[in-house]
Amino acid sequence: MKKSELKEFLDFKVNQYNTPDFIGTDPIQIPHQFSKKEDIEIAGFLAATIAWGNRKSILKNANDLMERMERSPHDFILNFSDNNLETMEGFVHRTFNSIDLSYFMWSLQNIYKNHGGLEKIFSTHATAISLQPAIHEFKKIFFELPHQKRTQKHVSDPLKNSAAKRINMFLRWMVRNDNCGVDFGIWESISSSQLSCPLDVHSGNIARKLKLLKRKQNDAKALAELDTALRKLDHQDPVKYDFALFGLGAFEKY
Repeated sequence: MKKSELKEFLDFKVNQYNTPDFIGTDPIQIPHQFSKKEDIEIAGFLAATIAWGNRKSILKNANDLMERMERSPHDFILNFSDNNLETMEGFVHRTFNSIDLSYFMWSLQNIYKNHGGLEKIFSTHATAISLQPAIHEFKKIFFELPHQKRTQKHVSDPLKNSAAKRINMFLRWMVRNDNCGVDFGIWESISSSQLSCPLDVHSGNIARKLKLLKRKQNDAKALAELDTALRKLDHQDPVKYDFALFGLGAFEKY
């Protein structure tokens, strides 16, 4: 397939999947339950954090989490104390448990009270062409409080060769603003051109079939390769093609 034909095909698939109908099948439906900026950020970050495994289980557990936070994530975070630890007990999604969740509450409180919020951290540490260094810095800040080592695995680090799929997905949700009703576009300090594609089994396999990606592992090196290819198709909004790659893989078994 010629480059022009590939772009036309992928643009068509973006338009097919980047619609409000997509929300009902995706973890992005969790932050879509809120209207306040900070609520959307926190709900989105937590939903993305547990977005691996069975989709039905992801959505069930993410909604359970919102209930535990009294459906007011920002207010709950700001007022979180030892008195709320009991509320976290019993939560589990695969290897993410109440120990991890309780630390996430403390860390998010620290971020909003002492670091200006999630957007401020990522925009401060982004480079002109990438948010991957910002994810690395974010992880350092996120774990600056005393914590159990086990919890560190739930925030990926691109500088340790992780594709950081879930956090790149979260960043797509927050940054992209194309008025299609799926992504939020509430982080105006960051450009869509700085985003990286959430690279998972589906998007990786389709990218290889379409010769956008040669590397076999879904790691940071593969992500950089895919970023380069997608930016040639659309320099300003390369990550819109996540809809096409994921849709072709997950829904069409292309």
